[in-house]
Amino acid sequence: MTDLLVKVFYTHAGCTLVALNPFQPIPDLYSLEVMKEYHCAPQPQEFKPHIFIVAEEAYRNVQGQLEPVNQSLVVSGESGAGKTWTSRCLMKYYATVAASSSVEKSQDTVERIEKRVLDSNPIMEAFGNACTLRNNNSSRFGKYIQLQLDRCQLLVGASVQTYLLEKTRVACQPANERNFHIFYQMMKGATDEQRKEWKMPHGQRFVWLPKAEKHVEEDCFQETIEAMVHLGINKERQRQIFRILAGLLQLGNSSPKVSDLTFNQLLSMLLRVSAEELQMCLRVRTLKAGKQSVLKPCCQAECSMRRDCLAKVIYAHLFEWLVTFINNSICSDQSTWSNFIGVLDVYGFECFQINNLEQLCINYANEKLQQHFVAHYLRAHREISYVSEGLQWSFVKYQDNQSCLDLIEGSPVSVFSLLNEASRLNRASDAKTFRVRLEKELCDNVNISWDKFNKVPHFTVAHYAGKVDYQIQGIVEKNKDPVPPELISLLQQSDDSLLHQIFTDKETDSLTTKGLSKVTVVSKFKNSLESLMKILHATTPHYTRCIKPNPDSAVPSILTKRDLCLSSVRLSCSWRPAGSLRPYTLVLLAFQLGQFFSIFNSSS
Repeated sequence: MTDLLVKVFYTHAGCTLVALNPFQPIPDLYSLEVMKEYHCAPQPQEFKPHIFIVAEEAYRNVQGQLEPVNQSLVVSGESGAGKTWTSRCLMKYYATVAASSSVEKSQDTVERIEKRVLDSNPIMEAFGNACTLRNNNSSRFGKYIQLQLDRCQLLVGASVQTYLLEKTRVACQPANERNFHIFYQMMKGATDEQRKEWKMPHGQRFVWLPKAEKHVEEDCFQETIEAMVHLGINKERQRQIFRILAGLLQLGNSSPKVSDLTFNQLLSMLLRVSAEELQMCLRVRTLKAGKQSVLKPCCQAECSMRRDCLAKVIYAHLFEWLVTFINNSICSDQSTWSNFIGVLDVYGFECFQINNLEQLCINYANEKLQQHFVAHYLRAHREISYVSEGLQWSFVKYQDNQSCLDLIEGSPVSVFSLLNEASRLNRASDAKTFRVRLEKELCDNVNISWDKFNKVPHFTVAHYAGKVDYQIQGIVEKNKDPVPPELISLLQQSDDSLLHQIFTDKETDSLTTKGLSKVTVVSKFKNSLESLMKILHATTPHYTRCIKPNPDSAVPSILTKRDLCLSSVRLSCSWRPAGSLRPYTLVLLAFQLGQFFSIFNSSS
């Protein structure tokens, strides 16, 4: 075992690349020279396992026009396993090799395109990532980045599709976690002139900015500014964006029920809205009674809820505007590209002490991707291990997770359908009533259960990765995602041209008279996920499973080949955040053990 103690971070498990997070920078592993080495190799598969092998295989599939020509690289794993970093490496690889053979006259154009594509990353991470208990740079949204290639396989553009931004984090941060990076970047990187413009003096504390004293690598305001400039966001637009964000921070410090003229004027200056109308919107409800409107004062809890709603809807729309702007900056005309390579970076399976609608949607997405992965893995392994060797093959039956998917999204009755039904009722939701409804309609599904001794209304879903308890309290309201129409009207009248633009008259078309969205959160998410799965099924998939070697995100004293092989076994087992192991299928486990002993013996 002469080289058993050599540090390694990648291995192959069948058709899947396993990537171990070393929790330390390894710059030599991703240098330009290493990229060229894998790109120019006649048989890169004969090289040491690396993320660049996956990237190059997909690129050569496009070059060879092998059907299906379009490719999808799926990067999965738990929070903190290194998915975001891996996605960055893939994008940098393509921005390098897909431009390397460009002719001289188009070199400037290609460099500008690749620069813009790469500069989309720091902006989206600043506005969509946050420091959590499990990861200093946790993506709080999913994204599918489509890298567009012309007939010569040169990078000519890209587009970004996002999924389920965790907008609740703006106004409510989980214990010992931070808000989105951009707020801390502003606090730590702003000049005195900017602080003066944002009405943000040194030493001011913000309720919505916990753990402000903690420093992470992503607290780099200048990098975000430079990326904005490269993508074409001019200084005036930047000023508007940061002024709006400063307004959200001040909003978190406000007490809507208490009349504070000075504070209201401060907010109105930052958001460019009338101070009186802002106070009215936060403190008074407008009820429709036939053709008449009735004003009803809000209680303290309702005022706080409306304040939080205002912050969430502004941030969500600002994020959507940024994604649209990025796409307009980097997306190429359909006539100029013929194929694409997609990079999917999604949130990992989540199980916390308190789980609600966000975790249900995230884990539902992981169920869909797991089903796709297992089917692809078994099919690819059959091709590699049996068909290519001319061996007889009889398909091994395995238990998939279709029963769990039927529970969540199935027809005619499922958790989603019952949730949508409760959301459309014209009355306040009741957690106990909804629990009874779930138990009555779904009791025959083995994947759902209830702890009858638990006084908190909940339901438990047996996912492929383990059981998760979902709290029912508040889940129906979150699915409704109500936005008071008067808040939208207020923002539409803002003198800030950016706020006015992102809250156009089209916004009212998607709302009912009571401020409820015509499309519920789960319906919107289900539709977007179905569109994503259609893309994955129509492309050649390449899976990379990122592994977190320890729960503390600590640099391991040494990573051995044995550690890496054992980590690959975890591909066929599901790890709950608490660490309890639950086997998914013995078939896959046998495959992984075969990979383990193969690599282990080669090291002896």
